[in-house]
Amino acid sequence: MGEHTERVTGGTGHGFRSGGTGHGPCSAGTGHSPRSGGTDAATEAFVAHRNLLFTVAYEMLGSAADAEDVLQETWLRWADVDHGTVRDPRAFLVRVTTRQALTRLRTLRRRKESYVGPWLPEPLLTAPDVADDVELADSVSMAMLLVLETLTPTERAVFVLRDVFDLGYDEIAQAVDKTPAAVRQIAHRARNHVAARRPRAAVSPAQTRSALAAFQQAVETGDLRSLLDMIAPDVVLLTDGGGVVRAALEPVVGARAVVDVLSRLASADFLPAQVNGQPALILRAGGEPDTVLAVRVEDGLITGLYAVRNPEKLSRVDQETAVAR
Repeated sequence: MGEHTERVTGGTGHGFRSGGTGHGPCSAGTGHSPRSGGTDAATEAFVAHRNLLFTVAYEMLGSAADAEDVLQETWLRWADVDHGTVRDPRAFLVRVTTRQALTRLRTLRRRKESYVGPWLPEPLLTAPDVADDVELADSVSMAMLLVLETLTPTERAVFVLRDVFDLGYDEIAQAVDKTPAAVRQIAHRARNHVAARRPRAAVSPAQTRSALAAFQQAVETGDLRSLLDMIAPDVVLLTDGGGVVRAALEPVVGARAVVDVLSRLASADFLPAQVNGQPALILRAGGEPDTVLAVRVEDGLITGLYAVRNPEKLSRVDQETAVAR
């Protein structure tokens, strides 16, 4: 994208997909049968909580591909358990999912150190009704997931389980191998950390949608004056190409620099969509998703733009992904 961008060749994209098969109750044939209670009953219990488990893993990892791998690992452990000893399948499954996600999160953090350019969460096309649950929609938003990236793995797990899913401290303590007292302290610290970095005031989906509509019109018509008027002076644009496609390798900071990049999108094919529980735009090229563009709006101005271009991260924007809590 102009002087702010470079093409990096030879990159892998570092989508961090581990080659998970997506087997288990989501597809036929795991080759594993639960030990007690019957395969059907165990599968039904897992499927009943699957959307919840996926959302826990996704909010901890920011990657749908890795969240699916965590679910596969959770299913394999669930399949090998004596279900007669499990009093609360939901609590058991959340605990296993959290532990698997924590292990993977620590590995991903090391890999992100070699990621080419800014790293952004893998976007999800979500159903319109997700926005009805304000806390859920906020928790899976691009802006919030980036805030969660600044927490330690344990802080992130505790925050997600407590503040998003409202689990008790005793239950969280079992999931993260801490005492309930320690979990309370971690939750307090994480909550303060997030509060200092999240948008100061809640913005309704209607406000974000209105800002995006005005943004789209200004870009399509080349109205740079209007673009400058709707963007904060210290706006930041992050573009994630993963070394696979053309993208800025550093954050683009400042209204004029950002508008200079955005002015090159006038010929793009914009499609309004619901991504990560928030209004967003999907740019298409040749009929395929090319870029997912999400925004952060504060005090009526766009203060952050997140452009995901890494093709390894765009497989979830043509079909809705269910999230739940």
